[in-house]
Amino acid sequence: MSDSIPLNPVRKNIRRVPYYNSARLSRFSSEDEPSNLDEMPLMMSEEGFENDESDYQTLPRARVGQRHQGLGWFLLGGWKVLCGSCCDCLARLCRRRKELKARTVWLGCPEKCEEKYPKNAIKNQKYNIFTFVPGVLYQQFKFFLNLYFLVVACSQFVPSLKIGYLYTYWAPLGFVLAVTMVREAVDEVRRHRRDKEMNSQLYSKLTVRGKIQVKSSDIQVGDLIIVEKNQRIPADMIFLRTSEKTGSCFIRTDQLDGETDWKLKVAVGCTQRLPAVGVRDESLKANSFFACDKTHVSCLLQEDADPQIHESLSIENTLWASTVVASGTVIGVVIYTGKETRSVLNTSFAKNKVGLLDLELNRLTKALFLAQVVLSVVMVALHGFVGPWYRNLFRFVVLFSYIIPISLRVNLDMGKSAYGWMIMKDENIPGTVVRTSTIPEELGRLVYLLTDKTGTLTQNEMIFKRLHLGTVSYGTDTMDEIQSHIIQSYAQVVPQPSGGGGGPSGATPSRKTQPSAPKVRKSVSSRIHEAVKAIALCHNVTPVYESHPSVNGEPESAEADQDFSDDNRTYQASSPDEVALVRWTESVGLTLVNRDLTSLQLKTPAAQILSFHILQIFPFTSESKRMGIIVREESTGEITFYMKGADVAMASIVQYNDWLEEECGNMAREGLRTLVVSKKCLSEEQYQDFENRYNQAKLSIHDRALKVAAVVESLEREMELLCLTGVEDQLQADVRPTLELLRNAGIKIWMLTGDKLETATCIAKSSHLVSRSQDIHIFRPVSNRGEAHLELNAFRRKHDCALVISGDSLEVCLRYYEHEFVELACQCPAVVCCRCSPTQKAQIVRLLQQHTANRTCAIGDGGNDVSMIQAADCGIGIEGKEGKQASLAADFSITQFKHIGRLLMVHGRNSYKRSAALGQFVMHRGMIISTMQAVFSSIFYFASVPLYQGFLMVGYATIYTMFPVFSLVLDQDVKPEMALLYPELYKDLTKGRSLSFKTFLIWVLISVYQGGILMYGGLVLFESEFVHVVAISFTALVLTELLMVALTIRTWHLFMVLAEFFSLGCYLASLAFLNEYFDLSFITTWPFLWKVSAITLVSCLPLYIIKYLKRKFSPPSYSKLSS
Repeated sequence: MSDSIPLNPVRKNIRRVPYYNSARLSRFSSEDEPSNLDEMPLMMSEEGFENDESDYQTLPRARVGQRHQGLGWFLLGGWKVLCGSCCDCLARLCRRRKELKARTVWLGCPEKCEEKYPKNAIKNQKYNIFTFVPGVLYQQFKFFLNLYFLVVACSQFVPSLKIGYLYTYWAPLGFVLAVTMVREAVDEVRRHRRDKEMNSQLYSKLTVRGKIQVKSSDIQVGDLIIVEKNQRIPADMIFLRTSEKTGSCFIRTDQLDGETDWKLKVAVGCTQRLPAVGVRDESLKANSFFACDKTHVSCLLQEDADPQIHESLSIENTLWASTVVASGTVIGVVIYTGKETRSVLNTSFAKNKVGLLDLELNRLTKALFLAQVVLSVVMVALHGFVGPWYRNLFRFVVLFSYIIPISLRVNLDMGKSAYGWMIMKDENIPGTVVRTSTIPEELGRLVYLLTDKTGTLTQNEMIFKRLHLGTVSYGTDTMDEIQSHIIQSYAQVVPQPSGGGGGPSGATPSRKTQPSAPKVRKSVSSRIHEAVKAIALCHNVTPVYESHPSVNGEPESAEADQDFSDDNRTYQASSPDEVALVRWTESVGLTLVNRDLTSLQLKTPAAQILSFHILQIFPFTSESKRMGIIVREESTGEITFYMKGADVAMASIVQYNDWLEEECGNMAREGLRTLVVSKKCLSEEQYQDFENRYNQAKLSIHDRALKVAAVVESLEREMELLCLTGVEDQLQADVRPTLELLRNAGIKIWMLTGDKLETATCIAKSSHLVSRSQDIHIFRPVSNRGEAHLELNAFRRKHDCALVISGDSLEVCLRYYEHEFVELACQCPAVVCCRCSPTQKAQIVRLLQQHTANRTCAIGDGGNDVSMIQAADCGIGIEGKEGKQASLAADFSITQFKHIGRLLMVHGRNSYKRSAALGQFVMHRGMIISTMQAVFSSIFYFASVPLYQGFLMVGYATIYTMFPVFSLVLDQDVKPEMALLYPELYKDLTKGRSLSFKTFLIWVLISVYQGGILMYGGLVLFESEFVHVVAISFTALVLTELLMVALTIRTWHLFMVLAEFFSLGCYLASLAFLNEYFDLSFITTWPFLWKVSAITLVSCLPLYIIKYLKRKFSPPSYSKLSS
């Protein structure tokens, strides 16, 4: 990213258009942005676009793809683009989703629905019973290789074009299609079983006749469904009632977004007040319905009530499909089902993925077909265009059809299945599942890895690591000192009998801090006590206790019957950071034991209860970056305002200090998430004045939010800084070494997360996604083209730094400067995109595919990662406590992030190198016999007569050479340990050197040399009968192929040796039955043996010598490591 390098397009073969173009003005100008931006290159000075630096002229996105589209373009591939576009349009028309309309949902009365809604069934299958055969056939015959053989096989029904037996053409093609269909059918059956398991889950449905059990797939819009604790919510519902006395419940959204923190949902007020049975009776008897807009639920109306009940609803009253109830039992009414649910609408259609190796082999087969046609034309031309020459031309095309072997597809497909089996059987990566068995080679060609954060890189489990008081810092090994200070602080308290009904309250330390004397230096013990107390009070955490079921199965709501012991307590909150803080205060002696909307209670180390009345709560927002709470201690009546937040927001609020900024930087470098905690003591008069102004601001009609914020900010002045906390988000096992391994392998890692910017940056540092020595460029928020222009200029001047950008800024940059932004971002060692929606994640994947033409891999664990996983060339899902939605949609499923290292470095490498060798060897096997056919026809007056007929051709492609050739799937150039120790070896794979036109031409030369030697040698050495030529040349051909397999193999395996001897044994045994083709009396004589040996030696020995010299004087990188 040097200033001296201009921004050049990443796309290949794109002609640069003159930059200044009058047509651009109308294209990009908008009302709110100056149109003169169009006349400026991207790289400008920040002082108002004054200095025109011509070095930085770039192409705007609108013209990057322009090129002359004429007849030449159409013939050279434009027809394919047009056909593909037409097919995509037809597919979109067939699969387009029905536009959602406003609807009225009657409670418990699905039959009253005005229109038919989709079934509530989960469906991850690609085909159905009617589309399976046409779909699989289309996927097969869209490849040139299979379509070519279909045409050749059909030509054999024409008598004048018939060359050999029909089975020699139709049997291999039928076998290929059968193998493919069986593999696809197995995959489809597996998907169907997984879907059936989810769709068969039973739920309780409330009807007029009482409770009945229904399957998840049978649930309809309007049904009243009971969902128990830890049960999946089957459809989008309105939350009517809960068994929790607070009228709210928590849900886990980990299967939806991968986050393990719980979300609070509130039941509809009028239905929550009804008894458990009353919900059913009142809802079914009364005419109650919900009015739903296209995208949200607006109101609940109960007509028969007197007066009519009309209650507005919000997103807090909804329960989304694929989330899990975390507390209590809930009753809800279904409003959206199946493909209309939020989670399904947020995902894209799965596409059939084709590996890059398949596309490369497809191109090579086209080149071979061209060579085949040219060879046929040459043969006819040399013979002379006399008589029905076009018939001879087609016969030659069929004769040379073995130059493109049908067994190529068979071997590759069987190889892919073998690689999948090896991956799933690898004991070092247990639980790995290959769900798409057609693209294992893609694991060896990846350049970009796009990863989710929460649940993928991190466990989303927070651990309290550091407490800093300014003069003293406490870590995990000194927490016992804090505990002793807390015990000492509360030990001096004399318990007082409580007049209230909540147990003993009013316990406070005997020493009392005067709020009016902040300048008196407090003792360390006092400061620790105040800091811990502030952390224990300033939060939104609720302690939850398991209810004991009563006799009739209904959970008891009476507090007296609940177990308030420490073992039975769990904490629920929308943020895992807050839970970590409260758990830490419990570990040092100050425990949160109870909380409701108006009060909370703490338990001291001496088991005394401190009661606090909650006066006000100011929740955390992404704009304010802080949260606050005002509490009154019941025993003393003291009112205290506690606040905690990010250091950038709190630095101007707390009193002057000289350590906060430095310590925040230190903790951030350690990868800790920091929070600044402060307090302010309020007098009764101060609080009353604040409350009056606050209530008045909340009643404002105009600018309410601004006025409320202004009133709160009037309180946020000169607050006393208590402490700085550091919380660590636990990383997944071995994330750091795995990321380092991938980086050394030349893979660029982008982290795409819906989390906030500070958190994403923190994890990028702690996981070593960004190394300590690298700078981080945080892309400032931009909202229009001018701001994006300036910010891209600033970013352009940075050198070797990681980029952190938010989703909103990314959208603006892509709207105006897509090509320039992607080019700059691709030069970064790491990129972090925060506040990304699932759609944006998939858009970024497609952007990299279009602009770089490199292979991408996406890895995630939540439902919000499904679109990204499906869009990538290779999708990996992590299966674990965060649910199975991502792993079911992925091509490969793993149980831990660290397994991706071995999956790519070992299995990806082996799959690609083996398939490349296998594909080229199978082509060599076809080219060598076609060369022999060409030599034979040339010598015998260019006659279109086959050299080998019937079983010889079938046997050559199958039983005589198939097993040794297929044994190449067991070959490996380096041991797995070596591949993991030297990940730099992976870089060579991304360049595609194992299968390229260069390696292909080498195999062509080998085939031409060996085919010529075998055929010409056989013709020179044959004696009196033509049948001897067939016997000598065919035997030498089989021996040559077996020796060439041995020459290609780099690491011998027992099965390879067995395959070689088995194939040789099969050929020798079959000679007894091939008297139709061979003279048995001749093949048992010494002349036959020495002639075959001589021909084979001449065809193979030079290649063995060349291989030896090459390994000695120019060894490949892997052989240096092996030695």
